[in-house]
Amino acid sequence: MARVDSEQFVDVEIRRIYIAARLSEAKGVEQVLSEGGVDYFVEIEKFGRRLLGIIPREYDGVAFYVAASRADASQALLERAGFHHGLTGPS
Repeated sequence: MARVDSEQFVDVEIRRIYIAARLSEAKGVEQVLSEGGVDYFVEIEKFGRRLLGIIPREYDGVAFYVAASRADASQALLERAGFHHGLTGPS
């Protein structure tokens, strides 16, 4: 199990579980999910952060999606691996 095409999730409820701000972070998330036997797909998405804590900025990130039935377990897997910052709630 690993990264799959989004068309494989056509008849499945999906949930975004993580958004990575950097390529190195995205590669680490991919490794954790793949080693954990999780099917997922990725999309490039915009996300916002504040520069110097006050100036809003928009960036491109790598969003990770899984079947909704696997979302909580997948997020727990990422959290145990030290990926906390990009965890997302239900979307």
